[in-house]
Amino acid sequence: MLNGIVAALMVAGLADGGSGAQEVPPPNIVLILVDDLGYGDLSVNGHPTIRTPRIDALAQEGRRFSQFVMAASVCTPSRAALLTGCYPRRLGLHESVIFPESSHGLHPDEVTLAEQLGAAGYATGIFGKWHLGHRAGLLPTDQGFDEWFGLPYSNDMAQQQRPAVNGYAFRLPLMRDREVIEWEPDQRQLTARCTDEAVRFIDRNAEAPFFLYLSHPMPHVPLYASAEFEGTSLRGRYGDVVEELDASVGRVVDALERHDLTRNTLVLFTSDNGPWLTQGDQGGSAGPFRDGKATHWEGGHRVPMIARWPGVIPAGSVCRELVTCMDWFPTIASLCGTEVDEERVLDGHDIRPLLSGAEDAASPTESFLYYRRDGSLSGVRQGPWKLLLGEEDAPDRLFHLERDIGEAWDLVASEPERAAAMHELALRRHAEIEAAGRPAGRSDEVLFDPRKPESFPTREENGEG
Repeated sequence: MLNGIVAALMVAGLADGGSGAQEVPPPNIVLILVDDLGYGDLSVNGHPTIRTPRIDALAQEGRRFSQFVMAASVCTPSRAALLTGCYPRRLGLHESVIFPESSHGLHPDEVTLAEQLGAAGYATGIFGKWHLGHRAGLLPTDQGFDEWFGLPYSNDMAQQQRPAVNGYAFRLPLMRDREVIEWEPDQRQLTARCTDEAVRFIDRNAEAPFFLYLSHPMPHVPLYASAEFEGTSLRGRYGDVVEELDASVGRVVDALERHDLTRNTLVLFTSDNGPWLTQGDQGGSAGPFRDGKATHWEGGHRVPMIARWPGVIPAGSVCRELVTCMDWFPTIASLCGTEVDEERVLDGHDIRPLLSGAEDAASPTESFLYYRRDGSLSGVRQGPWKLLLGEEDAPDRLFHLERDIGEAWDLVASEPERAAAMHELALRRHAEIEAAGRPAGRSDEVLFDPRKPESFPTREENGEG
């Protein structure tokens, strides 16, 4: 761990574009992650009916990233990448998502952002969805978080959401640290309750550095909004849910302001993957991008990303360089004055120059790999070019993402040499990562039994009809 003086100088280099003239102490970190929100679901990104004034204000006071991508288009692998700075394939968490009956998760030997900052004296808390393992040794409190309140996996993995006749065998727990405190919680209250916990965490830790990870279960289906927001959006229930999430962001920002922490806190807002487009009006919008969740198209990977740190990040600015979710681990580690273990290979890069808006700052990501939902390699991006690998007898497809954001015009025929070189690059990079892959964590010790008991109330009996 670097000492506080060196850390301040490192941050100062970001604050003034590299001249080192201004010293800023290492910041608190607030990472707000929502579930299945599309790039086009925010009013700041052009949605015509969903109102997101508090998130829009973050963008006006900070920096939007128009080419920010998650390392996967479904939640378990994308969350693993966000917290570790590594491709899910390197972590052994590349295939699909964790279910109630799963015994695997993020390996305890992996270093999460919470462990990295906790070792530097930061208080660490997660409030909301985890989805990186729920057996003994795989919970948030085993991965560097001091405290946790929330769901171990997705909110649709619940008994109350299933027809009584379909034979679904599991129910949804609400947990605090290692204990189940409720079964099948009222999901209408989840956004508010997670926000309550986050605000209390700020109140308790206002005098010391902290890392707050607010990981909302919404707007993943099934959609639930509290009575205050239900029926208030022109976009219907999906809009109700997003507008309540916007209000949650406002409550967190207000808590920082109340403790005079605004200028010493980096606030990040993003989504774990693109919108679930197979859900009709219960799903969101990828805006101008093609397709959505669980695909290798841009709509599955490219999501909203906003960073605010007054006095350090230029207000009202836009970064148009490629940035990945894996970049936040090394960047935050540097901002907070901690040393990353050089023996542990990361796939992300330190993007402090891009955060500060430094002149001529360019993306450090030379290539970015796309993976299918089954964990197989699907493509590669290099600069503005994206190559999707053909399956079976289908040919490769090549797109120029800065000219063709909807991935409509295949340029393989006009750029055969570029396509061939990128195909070779994709296979080589994938082979490197696969060869150095680390195993997922596994545990046979069950902390709770998620199976449905013989007698279980229906949604109507539970008051959710």
